[in-house]
Amino acid sequence: MPIKEIVITGASKGIGFETALFLAEKGHRVTAISRSEDLLENLRSHVPEQIRILPIDITTPDAGSVVADFLSEHSVKADILIHNAGLLINKPFSEQNNADLERQFEVNALAPFRITRDILPHFNSSGHIVCISSMGGFQGSSKFPGLSAYSASKGALSILSECLAAELSEMNIACNTLCLGAVQTKMLEEAFPGFNAPVEPSEMGPFIGDFCLNGNRFYNGQILPVTLGNPG
Repeated sequence: MPIKEIVITGASKGIGFETALFLAEKGHRVTAISRSEDLLENLRSHVPEQIRILPIDITTPDAGSVVADFLSEHSVKADILIHNAGLLINKPFSEQNNADLERQFEVNALAPFRITRDILPHFNSSGHIVCISSMGGFQGSSKFPGLSAYSASKGALSILSECLAAELSEMNIACNTLCLGAVQTKMLEEAFPGFNAPVEPSEMGPFIGDFCLNGNRFYNGQILPVTLGNPG
């Protein structure tokens, strides 16, 4: 397989870390994005020749242009964009304040919109955009108390991907969403203390990485559940 240029958000830990590491170890070049420079440096230390790091807060209004400038500076034409960063605040609906609501939509929906829009000039044709959503954002799935804003924002991400598949078809760029069930990440542990998920990030990362490399051969504009059942 030709070497791919990959951009991934939320790459410093959990699923994003494992996905970025899998792809870099396969010989692809990865631009890893997260807020924590120290954690990104840890990722890069595993495969330093294949990973570039960009420590930024993706919720800032100019984050997309910062990513675009970084790609231009390094003469990168992206083949794959993975919107992996996510934020979950587990609170009853009546207790979700404006800041909770806005933060989750900023991370889970608005940042992917801005970043995709701003780096399109730096994208190769026949590319693949993959959005990492949640079963909470999958229509018809079981819903759980405390996740109203999270699930709604992940649902928005899912629909955005369908729209991008239509709008970017002339550029031959595919866009798909993977709606994950429970994975034993730090975010899940903080939101649901004591819950044991059936899947580890080290298992999910390679699955996502392989889908990013090959899924656009078989799917476009699809919202795909990746789950072992309810709730995982």
